[in-house]
Amino acid sequence: MWKSRAQRLTDSSAAMKKMQKNIRVLYFASDCAEPYVEIITVKDSKRRLSLCDSVESEVDETEFQEVEDDFPVLSHASQLLDDFHLQKIAANLPPRTQGYPWHLVYSTINHGSSLKTLYRNMADLDSPVLLVIRDMHKKVFGAFCSDPFRVSKYCYGTGETFLFSFNPDFQQYRWSGENSYFVSGNWESLQIGGGGAGFALWLDADLYHGASFSCPTFRNAPLSTNEDFIVQDVEVWTVQN
Repeated sequence: MWKSRAQRLTDSSAAMKKMQKNIRVLYFASDCAEPYVEIITVKDSKRRLSLCDSVESEVDETEFQEVEDDFPVLSHASQLLDDFHLQKIAANLPPRTQGYPWHLVYSTINHGSSLKTLYRNMADLDSPVLLVIRDMHKKVFGAFCSDPFRVSKYCYGTGETFLFSFNPDFQQYRWSGENSYFVSGNWESLQIGGGGAGFALWLDADLYHGASFSCPTFRNAPLSTNEDFIVQDVEVWTVQN
């Protein structure tokens, strides 16, 4: 039997009043002979919301865990590296060093400006080291070296060694494979990279004067603001278990 629009609305209203309290009406079709509804129980609605919240919580927790995993634990507060520096460097370290704490071996603030002291503090080390430099222009740069710094007649190190700088974004220069002039040290200076017109990184005995040039070992751009620079501070960290 055909019903008028007013009668259909009246019937729909009556139907809604008869609905159970645990049922929520989402919509009514407007131009049909009989009202069409899609219903969802409050219990199901709560369950779906709970599932959504759980998934979002798991995503947030995973993202937080990834950030935590990339962030190193330091034995001392660094005066040169902020959180951005630490996360970028840690994410690019060799797998064998991932997850281990960083120990401060040497700093000009704590130990004075002396290459001899730097060598002496590493005499008993047998683990990779991270050299961090800040020049007078506040630029931060340095090198990760597969072996601790020492006085040596010949170059030492492996292809794990790399250079880095923040300009202000993170720049990394890995081994090119062209030569193996990774690290060389004597009482007068410390040199990293070579084979061209100059060293990729050079520091004098007082850790005051430094230089950085492009070189074949890493095919790097100069790390410092100028090729010749004045050192403001130096830190050396070791990454070990």
